[in-house]
Amino acid sequence: MTSTTAADRPQRSRLNRLIRELWFQVVLAALLGIAVGVAAPGFGEELKPLNDWFIALVKMIVVPVVFCVVTTGIASMDNLRRAGRIGVKAIGYFLVLSLASMLIGLVVANIFHPGTGLNVDPSTLNSDDVPATAQEHVTFTGFVSSLIPSSLLGAITGDAILAALMVSIVFGVALNMAGEDGAPLQRGIRALSDVVFRIVGWVMRLAPLGTFGALATVVATYGAESLKQLAYLIILFTATCVVYVVVVLGAIMRACHLSLFALMRFLKAELLVALSTCSSEAVLPQLVRKLEILGIGRPVVGIVIPSGFSFNLDGSAVYLTMASLFLAQALGIDLSWQQQLVMVGVMMLTSKGTAGIAGGAFIVLASTVTAVGHIPLAALSLIVGIDRILNEGRVFINVLGNAVATIVIGKWENDFDADQARSVLHPGSTSPPSADVDTAKVGADT
Repeated sequence: MTSTTAADRPQRSRLNRLIRELWFQVVLAALLGIAVGVAAPGFGEELKPLNDWFIALVKMIVVPVVFCVVTTGIASMDNLRRAGRIGVKAIGYFLVLSLASMLIGLVVANIFHPGTGLNVDPSTLNSDDVPATAQEHVTFTGFVSSLIPSSLLGAITGDAILAALMVSIVFGVALNMAGEDGAPLQRGIRALSDVVFRIVGWVMRLAPLGTFGALATVVATYGAESLKQLAYLIILFTATCVVYVVVVLGAIMRACHLSLFALMRFLKAELLVALSTCSSEAVLPQLVRKLEILGIGRPVVGIVIPSGFSFNLDGSAVYLTMASLFLAQALGIDLSWQQQLVMVGVMMLTSKGTAGIAGGAFIVLASTVTAVGHIPLAALSLIVGIDRILNEGRVFINVLGNAVATIVIGKWENDFDADQARSVLHPGSTSPPSADVDTAKVGADT
């Protein structure tokens, strides 16, 4: 009897540890949310505020995280030219990956023709089904204006990430140039950073509630019946996302001599939260902390992650070209390769002008359709019902792609501790004590 009791204790101990893991709680909440959405659709629709409240709490803390990380990262640099160099390398990487992602979506849609056979009559389409926000196209001047806050402190207390990023960079540069005079303020911001990340840990504990509300609402609202006609597009896009992750991001991680799947295991809680809430911003604060623990320097993380969540949206890039060709094929419109490449060029510009806007990919699609003029805007009503589901793949790749981008720029800048990364990604191997302490701290915070 004593031996049986002793054998049961380790099992209960492992189960208790598993239950305390955030990623496991998110999975349970997701399954429960799907069950509620199927069994009680009316009740499931009423649970939408749970997700809205969680996203609102995360957005509350995103800008302070960006300010603390970017400001302290730049202020601590010995050479300010390095900040510019990191930014240039990051933007160059973002542009190459965005173009490659769009071309992949273009090739897949041309090979598999997801819209062929629907034979939709354009005269039967109703533009009223297209959300009003999708018809509010962002201009270049409007984009630049959004970068300039009404006041210095207003950017820090607001919710515009790009404006906060710009002010944080300027503030960090000024603090760096102030030298010893700015040292007390720099120490104060570092202390504020510790407080902010503690709040992040508390907020992330509510992720299962947000997940439960989000999936219950989606299943209750759309259900399986409304997805039958567009199932091929959903399956094809999902398969393309899987291939993109395994082939493209996998190749980049192999070039960095790291395992993509080990990175996904390390970020499993963040990826699950992003999938369930369909929000990249929901995981930005915790992703910053995790990548620092992985061994990437704060200056690199502070510049690459906030800018990447605005400009490096590879999942959205794949979606844009696939969705555009799906609409053209559904309406029987034959786009030449020249027209398709022009469309890609327009998307490369418009996708940067909607950074930080909710449903940005759908707005970019509307802007491109309007600018190119080959497809009526009302055609967007064909996919508006499944956009939330397609957003799952977009957000997953966006989050994972930006984590990979940060590793690449960190190695490029020689600001990446490969030994610490391997010890964190493969905890069974011999690891430095500091990495073990930090990893344990993340487990406690999340």
